[in-house]
Amino acid sequence: MTGTLGLVPTMGALHAGHASLVTRAHAECRHVGVSIFVNPSQFGPGEDYRKYPRSAEKDLAMLERLGADLVWIPRPESMYPPCYQTWVTVEDVAAPLEGSCRPGHFRGVATVVAKLFNCFRPDKAYFGQKDAQQVAVLRRMAHDLNFPVELVVCPTVREPDGLAMSSRNAYLNPEERKAAVVLFRSLSAAKERYDQGERSAEALREIMRSLLRAEPLANPEYVSAADPESLRELNTVGNSVLLSMAVRIGKARLIDNILI
Repeated sequence: MTGTLGLVPTMGALHAGHASLVTRAHAECRHVGVSIFVNPSQFGPGEDYRKYPRSAEKDLAMLERLGADLVWIPRPESMYPPCYQTWVTVEDVAAPLEGSCRPGHFRGVATVVAKLFNCFRPDKAYFGQKDAQQVAVLRRMAHDLNFPVELVVCPTVREPDGLAMSSRNAYLNPEERKAAVVLFRSLSAAKERYDQGERSAEALREIMRSLLRAEPLANPEYVSAADPESLRELNTVGNSVLLSMAVRIGKARLIDNILI
């Protein structure tokens, strides 16, 4: 293929959020490639690798409608052959938040995305803002390892009530689905207080925590008000802050964020 190539890496179970990435890639690149790979190396012990939603036929039909030029669905043994022993580790930016809750997660993410960059050789790669720390980790990796690829971050696609679209939303029963809106409601409340002039990062974190505590089905793993690039927790907020959280509701572990 000649001309610019945009890559959309996915784990399948595609939804409107993925579709927005493919559409954006089409608008900016001559060709669009999509990978579908549920990456075992980014799942820890006891996580949902075997239960993670898989819908290859549905995914391929969606990508055909969207006009993807190439779809690659590698097998785990082709990505990680016997005696595989080479990993990509990003240090500081991968350590907090998701990194502290899911040890080894970002080693798996960075390794598989590095392999995808090598296989596709894209000019641009498209990711969603919902995975804000993942984007920060991959930006650091691409910079440090001299990958000639531009990372494009696209807005989080949400349901009408604000819930961020995620393949893991399929785990929620109707009661849990109603409760899950508390993530966006908490983030929005903290943003509103920031817009009103609040600059104490701990005050913003406490606003989010208090709303999460009021939802009986919500079990927070972390609540953060951090620097968007380093992901270090802030004491005083300046011109920018990443508000983020991870919350368990039933069997689903949900993440969301707002970048101010």
